[in-house]
Amino acid sequence: MTIISIDDPKDPRIAAYQDIRERDLTGREGLFVAEGEVVLRTLVSPSSRCRPRSILLAAKRVEGLRDVIAAAPVGTPVYSASQAVLDAVAGFPLHRGILALGEKPSPMAAADMLAGLGEDAVVVAASGIGNHDNIGGIFRNAAAFGAGGVLLDDLSGDPFYRKSIRVSVGAVLRTPIAAPLPLHALVDALEAQEFEVIALTPSASEPLSALRPGGRRALLLGSEGPGLPDDIIRRCRAVGIRMSGGFDSLNVAATSAVALHQLTAG
Repeated sequence: MTIISIDDPKDPRIAAYQDIRERDLTGREGLFVAEGEVVLRTLVSPSSRCRPRSILLAAKRVEGLRDVIAAAPVGTPVYSASQAVLDAVAGFPLHRGILALGEKPSPMAAADMLAGLGEDAVVVAASGIGNHDNIGGIFRNAAAFGAGGVLLDDLSGDPFYRKSIRVSVGAVLRTPIAAPLPLHALVDALEAQEFEVIALTPSASEPLSALRPGGRRALLLGSEGPGLPDDIIRRCRAVGIRMSGGFDSLNVAATSAVALHQLTAG
């Protein structure tokens, strides 16, 4: 594959990469920016649900990534620039020296995603998660423990935000994701597909440790602070993680890891 050299940070061929921090906040019309070697390797791998649109590398990284470049779909433009030019394009020092532009997968209806899962499938559902680190952590944990997919409500952030993808170590790119729904509609969709919805809340009297793997389960997580609405908790099986030392809860990403381990450990 031919490597295209870029000498001008304003080159129109790489316009989508310019000032990526600011543009992350406004969206990219179905596209996203991936950063770092692990994420790039996931993007071009057979497990990815996304397609790379182009790749932009620091010149010093090209030789060590020949196998990744070869794995990209035929015709994917691969650009190379000096570190100085790359930093000017990004708008900050890009120490990893690796960027790619990818295409988001087509939105999947929650019912369609859930219907295709097995009788012992576990999925993660989350409401009001705005922190990009937490979103990335939830997706990383979902992939690590074999969850069948992730469902976010319409108040949660975009998992294809660059930092969320990076924190997830690429899991966002290969995990089935349902199109966002209002929280009540999300729970409706889970119940319609015969998933037991387990609401994680510090107020629960039933401990998570009492649950055992088996059956179609959905772990429902709320935002840190407000948590899940009371009416939603009443609809679900409320479960809590016992704390000590005066704490009432874990970080939401940590909660997802503990709960997924409990429901998937054989």
